[in-house]
Amino acid sequence: MTKYGSFPGSRPRRLRTTPAMRRMVAQTRLHPADLILPAFVREGISAPVEIGAMPGVVQHTRDSLKKAAVEAMEAGVSGIMLFGVPEEEKKDAAGTVGTDPDGILQLALRDVRAEVGDGLIVMSDLCLDEFTDHGHCGVLDSQGRVDNDATLERYAEMAQVQADAGAHVVGPSGMMDGQVGVIRDALDQAGHEDVSVLAYTVKYSSAFFGPFREAVGSSLKGDRKTYQQDPANTRESLRELALDLEEGADMVMVKPAGPYLDILARVADAVDVPVAAYQISGEYSMIEAAAERGWIDRDQAIMESLTGIKRAGANMILTYWATEVARQL
Repeated sequence: MTKYGSFPGSRPRRLRTTPAMRRMVAQTRLHPADLILPAFVREGISAPVEIGAMPGVVQHTRDSLKKAAVEAMEAGVSGIMLFGVPEEEKKDAAGTVGTDPDGILQLALRDVRAEVGDGLIVMSDLCLDEFTDHGHCGVLDSQGRVDNDATLERYAEMAQVQADAGAHVVGPSGMMDGQVGVIRDALDQAGHEDVSVLAYTVKYSSAFFGPFREAVGSSLKGDRKTYQQDPANTRESLRELALDLEEGADMVMVKPAGPYLDILARVADAVDVPVAAYQISGEYSMIEAAAERGWIDRDQAIMESLTGIKRAGANMILTYWATEVARQL
């Protein structure tokens, strides 16, 4: 081919020539400390139970959860987010077991904190959905609607009980108006000023939550569209962000992660607090299912998906691959 002058004058491919060159100029790097492991602990089982819709993920016993926490810590993972799965007969309309000091989640918090101390940030999902017989994230009024303000009273109790059990961080995920402020006040009044609030600031009503409902044994009938956000909307995410920060959120989260990278980027650009993103069950299961069928390279797809989430602005990523990926990194 005849060359005209120095055409092409710019050759970006020079910076892609070798793995060492690509590594040197990479703008986004994953690190084990970026990762948080979500984990499920189930009451009344003697061995871990595989979650059918999430290959490779289990409902832990208290003992196997302690082992998983230690493995995550040793791999360099920063935190573990705990979800409790009570026995079905213990569920009631108010989610009472969620505030019982001897409820499964509180027992698990004590177990894990005793096992890892301050070597791993022990986080607790602060929501009622795992503990209610109707499966909603709050208590219901006489017409069957989620009662926002009555639910806040329950969240205040949950925050205090979870902090008493050893949580470094509570993660209110129910999307009730005013939840961060009420929880912050409750923690401070109970002498837990050092317990942080990771606000589920942006949580969309998403089809990608499907496998999670099996993981927590959800009793939900219907949907959560009156409190989780509409996937079509952006501005309300920024409004929720402003409210959570005003109410005292220490960190904020976008959930799901992959389908909402545009929202994640806008949130990250707007704040000066750490930003988390939760790569949820459906995101996990799609990659696992496609890889099982040989349609994609599993390891490359996992790394690419996590890199994209970090590139969009996440400081921390909740992912079910946290320990595995941390070991690879």
